[in-house]
Amino acid sequence: MIAYIIPENPDDRLLTKASQILNSGGLLCLPLDTNWIVIADPFVKEGVDRLYRFRHVDNTKHFTIFCAHFAQAAEIAHINDQAFRLLRRVVPGPYTFIFKAQKKIIRHLKASKMDHEVGLRFPSSSLLQTLLERHGGVAIGTHVTADMFPDHDPETPIWSGLIDDHFAGQFEMILDAGETNFVGPTTIISLSEDVPELVREGTGSLAPFGL
Repeated sequence: MIAYIIPENPDDRLLTKASQILNSGGLLCLPLDTNWIVIADPFVKEGVDRLYRFRHVDNTKHFTIFCAHFAQAAEIAHINDQAFRLLRRVVPGPYTFIFKAQKKIIRHLKASKMDHEVGLRFPSSSLLQTLLERHGGVAIGTHVTADMFPDHDPETPIWSGLIDDHFAGQFEMILDAGETNFVGPTTIISLSEDVPELVREGTGSLAPFGL
């Protein structure tokens, strides 16, 4: 099902429906600033399992936790004062941060059980931000990448109809926010120790971290 939505003024009924889908173990697909993503509720086992089946990877692989606010992030990751100061300078933005995981998320995600880490993003997308606030603050997600469409021209943007045709029946809802300009992959930085460590350079600037 494709639902057309205005990011700056989303239909309240669609947001409620989307949250209900996540609560029931369903999957949602929507555009972010970096790419299309598929999300589930990290605390609903059926949804997490379906997300891993969608990507055809073992559940020891980390997916990203999207957070609406610092308050929710602090419940699932150990974020010290120095890290908070860094985050306030750069989020929301195209960054993924790796932290030591709190027990709340370790209990639900096998990947975090394995290494006691968790990856967080604070989305700049107004649509995802509003949805997260409606849903309770967090979601777990993974990207829809161009290599999933072997017959598609990689220079041509991915759109909702292509996703719906290719992954028919795998998502309960695709939120189409109209034309979206994707900025590129996130910069991944580990803040699990006292000194920031670059894991992958992407769109986000390294300057605020002294890297």
